[in-house]
Amino acid sequence: MKKSIVSTFIIMLILPFYSLAMNIAIFCSGNGSNFQALVNSVKKGEINAHIALMVCDNPDAYALKRAENEEIKSLLVQTKAKSKDEYEEEIIKNLGQEKIGLICLAGYMRLLSPQFVQKYRNKILNIHPALLPAFKGRYAIKDALDYGVKVSGVTVHFVDEKIDNGPIVLQEEVQVYDNDSEEALAARIHQIEHQLYPRAIKLFVDGKLKVEGRKVKIEPEFNPVQQFNGIAGYSSFPCKGYFFSVS
Repeated sequence: MKKSIVSTFIIMLILPFYSLAMNIAIFCSGNGSNFQALVNSVKKGEINAHIALMVCDNPDAYALKRAENEEIKSLLVQTKAKSKDEYEEEIIKNLGQEKIGLICLAGYMRLLSPQFVQKYRNKILNIHPALLPAFKGRYAIKDALDYGVKVSGVTVHFVDEKIDNGPIVLQEEVQVYDNDSEEALAARIHQIEHQLYPRAIKLFVDGKLKVEGRKVKIEPEFNPVQQFNGIAGYSSFPCKGYFFSVS
Protein backbone atom coordinates (compact mmCIF):
# COMPACT_ATOMS: atom_id res chain seq x y z
CA MET A 1 0.00 0.00 0.00
CA LYS A 2 2.81 2.37 0.95
CA LYS A 3 4.69 1.61 -2.28
CA SER A 4 1.57 2.25 -4.33
CA ILE A 5 1.11 5.68 -2.75
CA VAL A 6 4.77 6.58 -3.36
CA SER A 7 4.68 5.42 -6.99
CA THR A 8 1.47 7.36 -7.65
CA PHE A 9 3.05 10.47 -6.18
CA ILE A 10 6.16 10.08 -8.35
CA ILE A 11 4.11 9.71 -11.53
CA MET A 12 1.89 12.70 -10.69
CA LEU A 13 4.97 14.80 -9.93
CA ILE A 14 6.96 14.01 -13.08
CA LEU A 15 4.45 13.20 -15.83
CA PRO A 16 3.25 16.80 -16.46
CA PHE A 17 6.76 17.82 -17.48
CA TYR A 18 6.62 15.38 -20.40
CA SER A 19 3.02 15.96 -21.47
CA LEU A 20 2.74 19.75 -21.78
CA ALA A 21 3.48 20.92 -25.32
CA MET A 22 5.07 24.34 -25.83
CA ASN A 23 3.49 26.58 -28.47
CA ILE A 24 5.99 27.60 -31.16
CA ALA A 25 5.87 30.28 -33.86
CA ILE A 26 8.04 29.95 -36.98
CA PHE A 27 8.96 33.03 -39.02
CA CYS A 28 9.59 32.47 -42.77
CA SER A 29 10.21 34.49 -45.92
CA GLY A 30 10.81 31.91 -48.64
CA ASN A 31 10.59 28.24 -49.49
CA GLY A 32 10.06 27.07 -45.92
CA SER A 33 12.16 23.90 -46.01
CA ASN A 34 13.27 24.41 -42.40
CA PHE A 35 9.65 25.08 -41.47
CA GLN A 36 8.71 21.74 -43.01
CA ALA A 37 11.57 19.96 -41.23
CA LEU A 38 10.34 21.31 -37.89
CA VAL A 39 6.74 20.34 -38.66
CA ASN A 40 7.88 16.81 -39.50
CA SER A 41 9.89 16.54 -36.28
CA VAL A 42 6.90 17.63 -34.20
CA LYS A 43 4.59 15.18 -36.03
CA LYS A 44 7.05 12.34 -35.33
CA GLY A 45 6.99 13.19 -31.63
CA GLU A 46 10.67 14.19 -31.60
CA ILE A 47 9.82 17.64 -30.18
CA ASN A 48 7.19 18.02 -27.46
CA ALA A 49 5.70 21.14 -28.99
CA HIS A 50 2.78 22.52 -30.99
CA ILE A 51 3.49 24.73 -34.00
CA ALA A 52 0.73 27.23 -33.40
CA LEU A 53 1.65 29.98 -35.86
CA MET A 54 3.69 30.70 -38.97
CA VAL A 55 4.59 34.37 -39.58
CA CYS A 56 5.54 35.38 -43.12
CA ASP A 57 6.50 38.71 -44.69
CA ASN A 58 6.38 37.56 -48.33
CA PRO A 59 3.03 36.92 -50.06
CA ASP A 60 4.80 34.78 -52.70
CA ALA A 61 6.61 32.53 -50.22
CA TYR A 62 6.00 28.81 -50.68
CA ALA A 63 6.14 28.56 -46.89
CA LEU A 64 2.56 29.88 -46.83
CA LYS A 65 1.44 26.92 -48.94
CA ARG A 66 3.26 24.55 -46.61
CA ALA A 67 1.43 26.03 -43.62
CA GLU A 68 -1.89 25.66 -45.44
CA ASN A 69 -1.12 22.03 -46.28
CA GLU A 70 -0.29 21.31 -42.64
CA GLU A 71 -3.36 23.23 -41.39
CA ILE A 72 -1.18 25.60 -39.38
CA LYS A 73 -2.35 29.15 -38.78
CA SER A 74 -0.36 31.69 -40.81
CA LEU A 75 0.00 35.44 -40.47
CA LEU A 76 1.03 37.37 -43.58
CA VAL A 77 2.60 40.63 -42.41
CA GLN A 78 1.89 43.68 -44.59
CA THR A 79 5.32 45.27 -44.27
CA LYS A 80 4.84 47.75 -47.12
CA ALA A 81 1.48 49.07 -45.95
CA LYS A 82 2.49 49.52 -42.32
CA SER A 83 5.40 50.93 -40.35
CA LYS A 84 7.80 48.56 -38.58
CA ASP A 85 6.23 49.43 -35.23
CA GLU A 86 2.75 48.73 -36.59
CA TYR A 87 3.44 45.33 -38.14
CA GLU A 88 5.55 44.19 -35.20
CA GLU A 89 2.69 45.19 -32.91
CA GLU A 90 0.40 43.00 -35.04
CA ILE A 91 2.86 40.10 -34.76
CA ILE A 92 3.16 40.52 -30.99
CA LYS A 93 -0.64 40.54 -30.68
CA ASN A 94 -0.88 37.22 -32.54
CA LEU A 95 1.99 35.71 -30.54
CA GLY A 96 0.14 36.61 -27.37
CA GLN A 97 -3.13 35.12 -28.60
CA GLU A 98 -1.38 31.83 -29.36
CA LYS A 99 0.57 31.87 -26.06
CA ILE A 100 3.86 31.40 -27.90
CA GLY A 101 6.78 30.18 -25.79
CA LEU A 102 9.43 30.08 -28.53
CA ILE A 103 10.01 31.92 -31.82
CA CYS A 104 12.05 30.17 -34.52
CA LEU A 105 13.42 32.17 -37.43
CA ALA A 106 13.63 29.93 -40.48
CA GLY A 107 14.82 31.95 -43.45
CA TYR A 108 13.09 35.09 -42.16
CA MET A 109 14.81 37.92 -44.03
CA ARG A 110 13.48 40.88 -42.05
CA LEU A 111 15.37 42.32 -39.08
CA LEU A 112 13.58 42.35 -35.75
CA SER A 113 13.59 45.61 -33.83
CA PRO A 114 15.56 45.89 -30.56
CA GLN A 115 12.24 46.34 -28.76
CA PHE A 116 10.90 43.08 -30.19
CA VAL A 117 14.08 41.20 -29.26
CA GLN A 118 14.01 42.60 -25.73
CA LYS A 119 10.40 41.51 -25.28
CA TYR A 120 11.30 37.93 -26.22
CA ARG A 121 14.83 37.84 -24.82
CA ASN A 122 16.30 34.32 -25.03
CA LYS A 123 13.08 33.07 -26.61
CA ILE A 124 14.08 33.60 -30.25
CA LEU A 125 16.24 31.10 -32.14
CA ASN A 126 17.78 31.51 -35.58
CA ILE A 127 19.56 29.11 -37.92
CA HIS A 128 22.46 30.40 -40.03
CA PRO A 129 24.25 28.64 -42.93
CA ALA A 130 27.81 29.20 -41.68
CA LEU A 131 29.94 28.66 -38.60
CA LEU A 132 29.40 31.92 -36.76
CA PRO A 133 30.98 34.31 -36.04
CA ALA A 134 32.35 33.83 -39.58
CA PHE A 135 30.31 34.90 -42.62
CA LYS A 136 27.37 36.74 -41.12
CA GLY A 137 24.51 38.03 -43.26
CA ARG A 138 22.33 36.68 -46.04
CA TYR A 139 25.16 35.74 -48.44
CA ALA A 140 26.98 33.45 -46.00
CA ILE A 141 27.32 30.48 -48.36
CA LYS A 142 28.65 32.59 -51.25
CA ASP A 143 30.99 34.48 -48.94
CA ALA A 144 32.42 31.23 -47.54
CA LEU A 145 33.09 29.89 -51.06
CA ASP A 146 34.64 33.17 -52.21
CA TYR A 147 36.92 33.21 -49.18
CA GLY A 148 38.14 29.71 -49.97
CA VAL A 149 37.37 28.00 -46.67
CA LYS A 150 37.76 24.23 -46.45
CA VAL A 151 35.00 23.87 -43.84
CA SER A 152 31.74 25.74 -43.44
CA GLY A 153 28.66 24.64 -41.55
CA VAL A 154 25.50 25.49 -39.67
CA THR A 155 24.87 27.48 -36.50
CA VAL A 156 21.79 27.67 -34.31
CA HIS A 157 21.90 30.68 -32.01
CA PHE A 158 19.75 32.91 -29.84
CA VAL A 159 18.83 36.24 -31.42
CA ASP A 160 19.99 39.52 -29.94
CA GLU A 161 19.93 43.11 -31.21
CA LYS A 162 22.80 42.57 -33.68
CA ILE A 163 22.82 40.55 -36.92
CA ASP A 164 23.78 36.87 -36.46
CA ASN A 165 25.38 37.72 -33.13
CA GLY A 166 23.54 36.00 -30.28
CA PRO A 167 24.81 33.17 -28.04
CA ILE A 168 25.48 29.95 -29.96
CA VAL A 169 23.42 26.85 -29.11
CA LEU A 170 24.69 24.23 -31.60
CA GLN A 171 27.07 24.08 -34.56
CA GLU A 172 27.96 21.41 -37.10
CA GLU A 173 30.61 21.40 -39.80
CA VAL A 174 30.05 20.89 -43.51
CA GLN A 175 33.00 20.03 -45.76
CA VAL A 176 33.70 22.40 -48.65
CA TYR A 177 35.10 20.82 -51.82
CA ASP A 178 37.34 22.45 -54.44
CA ASN A 179 34.74 22.03 -57.19
CA ASP A 180 31.77 23.15 -55.08
CA SER A 181 29.18 25.46 -56.56
CA GLU A 182 27.06 27.66 -54.34
CA GLU A 183 24.05 25.42 -55.07
CA ALA A 184 25.90 22.19 -54.21
CA LEU A 185 27.22 23.54 -50.92
CA ALA A 186 23.83 25.02 -50.06
CA ALA A 187 22.16 21.63 -50.60
CA ARG A 188 24.52 19.92 -48.12
CA ILE A 189 24.15 22.75 -45.63
CA HIS A 190 20.34 22.54 -45.82
CA GLN A 191 20.50 18.81 -45.05
CA ILE A 192 22.39 19.59 -41.83
CA GLU A 193 20.03 22.47 -41.01
CA HIS A 194 17.06 20.11 -41.13
CA GLN A 195 18.74 17.90 -38.53
CA LEU A 196 20.38 20.52 -36.29
CA TYR A 197 17.45 22.92 -35.86
CA PRO A 198 15.05 20.29 -34.48
CA ARG A 199 17.76 19.17 -32.04
CA ALA A 200 18.28 22.71 -30.77
CA ILE A 201 14.56 23.36 -30.45
CA LYS A 202 14.07 20.12 -28.54
CA LEU A 203 16.78 21.22 -26.09
CA PHE A 204 14.97 24.54 -25.57
CA VAL A 205 11.53 22.96 -25.19
CA ASP A 206 12.89 20.41 -22.72
CA GLY A 207 14.43 23.18 -20.62
CA LYS A 208 18.00 22.06 -21.25
CA LEU A 209 19.49 25.40 -22.33
CA LYS A 210 20.95 27.91 -19.88
CA VAL A 211 22.27 31.22 -21.22
CA GLU A 212 25.17 32.73 -19.30
CA GLY A 213 26.44 35.81 -21.11
CA ARG A 214 27.72 34.67 -24.50
CA LYS A 215 27.76 31.00 -23.51
CA VAL A 216 24.89 28.52 -23.73
CA LYS A 217 25.20 25.57 -21.36
CA ILE A 218 23.37 22.35 -22.23
CA GLU A 219 22.12 20.45 -19.21
CA PRO A 220 22.35 16.64 -19.25
CA GLU A 221 19.24 14.62 -20.02
CA PHE A 222 17.15 13.76 -16.95
CA ASN A 223 16.84 9.98 -16.47
CA PRO A 224 14.03 8.95 -14.10
CA VAL A 225 15.36 5.37 -14.03
CA GLN A 226 18.49 6.53 -12.24
CA GLN A 227 16.43 8.73 -9.92
CA PHE A 228 13.84 6.22 -8.78
CA ASN A 229 14.99 2.67 -9.54
CA GLY A 230 16.88 2.68 -6.28
CA ILE A 231 13.59 2.28 -4.40
CA ALA A 232 13.24 -1.40 -3.50
CA GLY A 233 10.44 -3.34 -5.16
CA TYR A 234 10.09 -1.02 -8.17
CA SER A 235 10.18 -1.93 -11.84
CA SER A 236 10.23 0.25 -14.94
CA PHE A 237 7.65 1.09 -17.57
CA PRO A 238 8.07 3.41 -20.57
CA CYS A 239 6.39 6.79 -20.93
CA LYS A 240 7.18 9.05 -23.88
CA GLY A 241 10.67 7.69 -24.19
CA TYR A 242 11.41 7.74 -20.46
CA PHE A 243 11.05 5.06 -17.81
CA PHE A 244 9.25 5.54 -14.53
CA SER A 245 9.46 3.30 -11.48
CA VAL A 246 6.22 1.82 -10.14
CA SER A 247 5.31 -0.92 -7.73
